[in-house]
Amino acid sequence: MLNLADIKQTVDMIDHQHLDIRTITMGISLLDCAHPDTGRCAGKIYDKICRRAERLVAVGCDIESEFGIPIVNKRISVTPIALVAAGCEGGDCVELAKALDRAAKSCGVNFIGGYSALVHKGFTEGDRRLIESIPRALAETELVCSSVNIATTKAGINMDAVALMGRIIKETAALTADRDGFGCAKLVVFANAVEDNPFMAGAFHGVGEGESVINVGVSGPGVVHSALREVRGRPFDEVAETVKRTAFRITRMGQLVAQEASRRLGVPFGVVDLSLAPTPAVGDSVARILEEMGLETCGTHGTTAALALLNDAVKKGGIMASGHVGGLSGAFIPVSEDEGMIAAAGSGVLTVDKLEAMTCVCSVGLDMIAVPGDTPAETISAIIADEAAIGMVNSKTTAVRVIPAPGKTVGDEVQFGGLLGSAPVMQVHKESPKAFIDRGGRIPAPMQSLKN
Repeated sequence: MLNLADIKQTVDMIDHQHLDIRTITMGISLLDCAHPDTGRCAGKIYDKICRRAERLVAVGCDIESEFGIPIVNKRISVTPIALVAAGCEGGDCVELAKALDRAAKSCGVNFIGGYSALVHKGFTEGDRRLIESIPRALAETELVCSSVNIATTKAGINMDAVALMGRIIKETAALTADRDGFGCAKLVVFANAVEDNPFMAGAFHGVGEGESVINVGVSGPGVVHSALREVRGRPFDEVAETVKRTAFRITRMGQLVAQEASRRLGVPFGVVDLSLAPTPAVGDSVARILEEMGLETCGTHGTTAALALLNDAVKKGGIMASGHVGGLSGAFIPVSEDEGMIAAAGSGVLTVDKLEAMTCVCSVGLDMIAVPGDTPAETISAIIADEAAIGMVNSKTTAVRVIPAPGKTVGDEVQFGGLLGSAPVMQVHKESPKAFIDRGGRIPAPMQSLKN
């Protein structure tokens, strides 16, 4: 039972601490849209998305108004399009991407995710056609997001896919060079991708999901930062308990919104993803949380330990609050989307190597990192391989969303605007991993995969 103090506290979190529902995402299965004719397939995709999601934005706005809770984004995720495109007899996959884009615009959503392929153990012809079309698809659409899963703990790492994705990222950057390589901000390479993630750019509607589902992503770095001010200088036990209690309150709000959206739309409730997803706004930063724990600057020694505590406490608080916590749930560390990360990277304290170490204990991985435009494809592939290895060995989701900014070098800045923010171009190692990447094949699954 909520009392007056609880209500006042929630109002304060919304008004002064950047608490919001980051996204309501409707997942939609498109498996029944497969058709040998690509044009007919595109038409079926457009029709089904518009039919299923036509009320999504209106319902989200109604809930936002009635409950006084900001809902920043309304989004759609769909079945990995490579699975749908496999039924097409030839044709251009970009036609399907354009159908997704038209449907997203018709429904009024911010983004649509699922221009995706799952190739952690090998490629089908549909997978190859879709992956090779990604650069054009992201350059010729506005709202479509893409992801490719190249590794799992059970299967190992598909190094042929790793090598291919390095080239795809470079081509995507080149085709969107007039926007600082913006296409790459809509492309994620995963290890151990989850099927119910509501956050872009990596959201897709997994094959284990139902016909349609509502997943909600909640965020509150500012709330956690504010709560930690009350325990400044206290032992880490108290820090962890404070984060856990704060995450509990945030998750309860997310579940309320998710259940209400589910009821009004007549679509099953899936999960609440409690991820501390930052924004470029001052006071809404994961980096500042870590600094509140006692670090002079995010990225200095001790940052990985602080992030490990934060990520674990967030998950524990969320699990106490809801029986359906899922997605990625934890702390995100996207450089361009976090005011504190941008400052730390700009000062040189936060480096790509340190970010890689932090991904061992955060929710996802190397996210929204700008690197020099002349970075070779093999170097990007090697960054992906390193991140995939962390995910594979630790049985966790990891990802890479890296932007080789065309024409820019270390010290320059890329500007994407909105939630995607801006980022300094960061240094990568110049020593070549080409001979390593050129080997191809598959890195075998680790011993811990043998759990049956």
